[in-house]
Amino acid sequence: MTSPTALFERAVELDRAGRSFALATVVAVRRPTSARPGARGLIHPDGTIEGFVGGSCARPLVIREALRALADGQPRLLRISKELPSDSRRGDGIVDEIMTCHSGGTLEIYVEPHLPAPALWIAGTSPIAAALAELGLGMGFDVTLVDPVAEGGLLPDAVRVIAGDDFGLLPPPTAGPYVVVASQGTWDEEAVLSALRLEPAYVGLVASPTRAETVRAWLLSEGVAPERVAALRAPAGLDLGAESAPEVAVSILAELVQVRRGRAAFVAAPGPATLAGDQAGQRPGAPGPAVDDIVLLDPVCGMTVDRANARHLAEHAGIVYAFCSIGCRSSFVREPDAYVGSGTPTGG
Repeated sequence: MTSPTALFERAVELDRAGRSFALATVVAVRRPTSARPGARGLIHPDGTIEGFVGGSCARPLVIREALRALADGQPRLLRISKELPSDSRRGDGIVDEIMTCHSGGTLEIYVEPHLPAPALWIAGTSPIAAALAELGLGMGFDVTLVDPVAEGGLLPDAVRVIAGDDFGLLPPPTAGPYVVVASQGTWDEEAVLSALRLEPAYVGLVASPTRAETVRAWLLSEGVAPERVAALRAPAGLDLGAESAPEVAVSILAELVQVRRGRAAFVAAPGPATLAGDQAGQRPGAPGPAVDDIVLLDPVCGMTVDRANARHLAEHAGIVYAFCSIGCRSSFVREPDAYVGSGTPTGG
């Protein structure tokens, strides 16, 4: 039998590892019962139990209610007895079960779920991204901000900051992450694509309706399954009339609450995105060769690209071109001859 100290140490270990479990504690008994007040057990999501909360009659009932508590996130008091109590003794959060064993007795067991903080992954370094990170912490999210040029700066210390451009590099959370792309045009397409390749609970894009449709069209052109594109919430957030960055963040977090509590009329499509022709280890939109002689005039839209921030590159006929966005690069890759004339461009 696991000692109380060892059981509490085990609970702390699971909590720090971000693992889900339920703690069952015997709070009252009427003998004959094999358990005593204060007896405890840890129930895992697979139905295994560490510790002791009763014999063969009580054990399966405790496990069943523990799994239900892990599913709905609500604690309950489980009362196992030969007789059901009168209505005057019943209360909210009490689950009554009939004791089927011949030994009789009564057990009252408090079942408390312990769930890891939901993961909120934010793309971008915009003011809205910063406001989401700060307010998300206050709402109990485990917040990670991802961006190629991300720096901790003025963000709270509890926010994990990753300088990168692929959510797939993050350690997978216990449950599907909530992903908000707030890069505001800098790398929207790549961030949304990276998120949809996972199994997110939510993917939202901070953008105008026109910009959102552009991103959706690009995702479809890249072979993302329509049902995955349909899972994208864009523009993200409830329509609260928000204007400032903190107000927009509040509207988005309010939408996340709806999703988390099962109150949203929409549900993100489950499962990883299906990318037509996608090969393991390849990422659509990855930069082309990094060489010194780069044409910095985007041949698609005509914008001049800053060499220091040239991230979207493609090679054609031995020449490397820089693009202002992944959208322009994709258009070029599909039909390079439509944008490059017979003349030889000069490097930037």
